[in-house]
Amino acid sequence: MKKIQFTVVIVLLTGISLFFNTIKAQQMSIANSELNSKEKSIITISSFTAQGKLTELKTAFNSGLDAGLTINEIKEMLVHSYAYCGFPRSIRGLQTFMEVVNERKTKGIRDNMGAEASPIIDEKTKYERGKKILEELSGAPQPDKLSGYSAFAPAIDTFLKEHLFADIFERDVLTFKQRELVTISIITAIGDADPMLQSHLGLSLNVGWSPEQLSEFVNVITPTISKEKSTAAATVLKEVLKTRKSK
Repeated sequence: MKKIQFTVVIVLLTGISLFFNTIKAQQMSIANSELNSKEKSIITISSFTAQGKLTELKTAFNSGLDAGLTINEIKEMLVHSYAYCGFPRSIRGLQTFMEVVNERKTKGIRDNMGAEASPIIDEKTKYERGKKILEELSGAPQPDKLSGYSAFAPAIDTFLKEHLFADIFERDVLTFKQRELVTISIITAIGDADPMLQSHLGLSLNVGWSPEQLSEFVNVITPTISKEKSTAAATVLKEVLKTRKSK
């Protein structure tokens, strides 16, 4: 009789364990398919920065700070943005952000400053470091022989590796995932850069964004851009996911 009772207890405990493991797996799946409020703010801030929509950007800055983005994280997003939408948009974004931070201070709101970028201690050249980071992002070794536009204008290859992927991407205020989210948001908002968007959507998958999160990215950025740009982004993403699935 005791043996039967013991067996029943074991079965019940096993069932309970499986139930909670299933719930945990479902929660992890949901977490991997949804963007949180900070990530959504990264998208809207980046989009409005790229388009120079300063009134909307002020609202997005306030929402981002309220969602928990630090001052230094937002500053880093704006610094990162200049590589994709130029100094004029980036600097106007920084000037607008300064206004928002000062206005919030006046209202007694104390926002978290956040961490500063760590110093880079590496004996490798910036070109080598940038090349390594690009290999991490792409998941593939970079060829030693230049081709395409890099061969046509070798200086751009040097600037990309030494400055974009070393000077900027190497800074640890933002993660590679966050930087790619900023990047695809800016490229989408600019428009007419489908090959670059396709490339960075692929990199976004490589650094950990899920197909569901990238689909939500399109939904989040859509109200901030034109219908044509939104349709283009959805089309490019569909092609990227189709190509990735067939591999």
